[in-house]
Amino acid sequence: MKLNGQIISGGFALVLLFFLTGCKQTNEKPPGEQGPPVIYYKVKTTWPHDTEAFTQGLVIHDGVLYESTGQEKKSWIGVIDIKTGNPDKKVILEDQYFGEGIAILNNKIYQLTYTTHKGFVYDLKTFKRIGEFSYPSEGWGITHDGVNLIMSDGSEKLTYLDTTTLKPVRQVTVTDHHGVVNKLNELEYIEGFIFANRWQTNNIVKIDPSTGKVVGTMDLSALAENAALRNNQADVLNGIAYHSGTGLFVVTGKNWPSYYVLQLSSPKPN
Repeated sequence: MKLNGQIISGGFALVLLFFLTGCKQTNEKPPGEQGPPVIYYKVKTTWPHDTEAFTQGLVIHDGVLYESTGQEKKSWIGVIDIKTGNPDKKVILEDQYFGEGIAILNNKIYQLTYTTHKGFVYDLKTFKRIGEFSYPSEGWGITHDGVNLIMSDGSEKLTYLDTTTLKPVRQVTVTDHHGVVNKLNELEYIEGFIFANRWQTNNIVKIDPSTGKVVGTMDLSALAENAALRNNQADVLNGIAYHSGTGLFVVTGKNWPSYYVLQLSSPKPN
């Protein structure tokens, strides 16, 4: 796999990879409980991550890794050097805005902010701000299905936005076998499904956007535990990017020391 013009290697953190490769879900379901299927994964490699980055959004576009952060008086959007984890900060928000998720569509970057009810639009090539939009809720995560933007606000609702008017066109309520699924945070649209971090958990849920049903779950507790061992300031899991050319996932968390490159596997890996 090439990303940002670089070939992924397994030379970083070999001891870490020995520990993590073949990492599995830990939430085996009791007999008789009909919950969403478990999604298993293996860690293929890791890249260094800026431990100062309070990650809110993660996107791979045309082989380039973009990250957005939410930090008081220093939120930014950057292009990441995967060899070093260092961001080339392309956008730094004004102090009053706490940055949230980003999505890239039609040569534009769309960015949410947390509690100021305002989003921004940037030209992808120049990073010049070319527009803004408003919404009544908080802003958390954002992705797109190629037609509409899709945003989360920390509730069980996903809101679809028209890319011309940037106004809502519909909402989907996310549910599983227990009922509504809230705390939906960073989003990534992958091959017809929406993957979402659940805030304050180590879980990612896979959502059928036509029904809102959770059709799969990933437990990344092992990665969160490893990140915390290596940086005691590591916060919650947040950040999902997908490389369509290889089918690999990139995940990280707020102030984590690594990005983890995952290969999903079904059934359970050996």
